[in-house]
Amino acid sequence: MRSRTPADFAGRCRDCYMPLALCLCAEVSRVHTRTEVVIVRHNKETHKSTNTARLAELMLERCRIVTYGAPGGDFVPESLATPRTWIVFPEAPLPAPDAPPPERLLLLDGSWAQARRMYQRIPGLLRLPGIRLPPPAPDSRRLRQPPHPYGMSTVEAIAGALGLLEGEAVARPLRALHEVMIDRVLASRGVGTVPEVEDDGDTP
Repeated sequence: MRSRTPADFAGRCRDCYMPLALCLCAEVSRVHTRTEVVIVRHNKETHKSTNTARLAELMLERCRIVTYGAPGGDFVPESLATPRTWIVFPEAPLPAPDAPPPERLLLLDGSWAQARRMYQRIPGLLRLPGIRLPPPAPDSRRLRQPPHPYGMSTVEAIAGALGLLEGEAVARPLRALHEVMIDRVLASRGVGTVPEVEDDGDTP
């Protein structure tokens, strides 16, 4: 299955971007969270069918995606690094021990190289306190092979962070839908297919 969605959505679901025969929408359950989730998605991820930020947006009632790097886009970095916002990133400084829980989680969606450049270039992000998730197990199933030991899909990172903040009952539906997506994509490629290698092209 090609990871880039045709511009006319031929044979694809317009919500989950999967081929119609593999559509995930019937498996989606809406999840309420106390914490708002904001995903900064690199422009090159927007039309990839394997982009998992889309799953989070479909499932989470309090989730939105903003696009970074789109030519002529209306990206407003000043709206991101607001009080009571934490970022999910392995290099982020830890919050103070007595800090109240965040009202908003910020995640960077792209290849490892794209995410790291966004973290360094978007004003204010380097100062945000963060959640550092443990690296995934080496035998974790995935659709793309990350070049960094802490690399994981965006929906995995969201599930991990929300699990820490709000409990596993909130995280479990996200993990379950991610597994269904992996099953269907791998089935469409043929069992045992090697995951895609991440595209680490330069950020525009």
